[in-house]
Amino acid sequence: MSKIVFLDVDGTLIDYEAKTPASAKKAIAAARANGHKVYICTGCSKAEIEQRDLPELDGMIGGNGAYVEDNGTVVMHQGLSAEDVRHIVDWCNERHLGFYLEANSGMYCNDYMLEQGPETMVKYASGKGADLSAAKQSASRFINSFIHLQGEDLYRSDVNKISFILSTYEDHLDSKEEFPHLVANTWGGKGELALFGDLGPTGITKRHAIEVLLDYLHADQKDTISFGDAKIDLSMFELCAFNVAMGNGGPEIKAAADYITTDVNDDGLYHAFSYLGLI
Repeated sequence: MSKIVFLDVDGTLIDYEAKTPASAKKAIAAARANGHKVYICTGCSKAEIEQRDLPELDGMIGGNGAYVEDNGTVVMHQGLSAEDVRHIVDWCNERHLGFYLEANSGMYCNDYMLEQGPETMVKYASGKGADLSAAKQSASRFINSFIHLQGEDLYRSDVNKISFILSTYEDHLDSKEEFPHLVANTWGGKGELALFGDLGPTGITKRHAIEVLLDYLHADQKDTISFGDAKIDLSMFELCAFNVAMGNGGPEIKAAADYITTDVNDDGLYHAFSYLGLI
């Protein structure tokens, strides 16, 4: 029986230096040759994914569920309203927070992101195990991928979600109060040590996007497998029939997993594909 596999990207398919292990590429190619479908299910926008060196896939879920694509066909795209984007942009700028707008056409940042982003991304990569040199290189690549906009040019209507740097954890808590009709998450760290907050449309989750894709494919939930490394992936685990946590994953995702594989850079994806009989 063919399976439908959903892979988180950062820390699952690719490492924290944005590199895809050769063994992961080999595993995905072999699984697809065996008739299984493999999709990424990520918080990243399509523009960010297109900058990554990823293997050939059957499609993607992006923006934590805001965008669904199957073999080049857009199945669903539900982003933030232009009014919400304007409100978030103004709120972040008033608080002097660096942010970037995640759209399929690109990633658009404000002045503060250029100032605060390099140090924050070094912290992110270092916290995931990269040495200082590698962390600085990773941060530089990430910041250089942004399109810098100012003023009203940031009031866009094509935004899936918005990530912003947390000066303190209070920024995240305040965002939940300021935007009660949106979904507020954190990423890049644990608990109150989180580095980023993000805001996206209500009802958009990885789980919901998978449900939409399964309906489009006329596929059965019992044939699904998900892979993740972080708390944001728990919504996938709630739906999919079998769930794999990466060895480098956090305690919440490991506790919810049916199987824990090795680290992303220790052939974790390949080992799990083998264990599951996909290859």
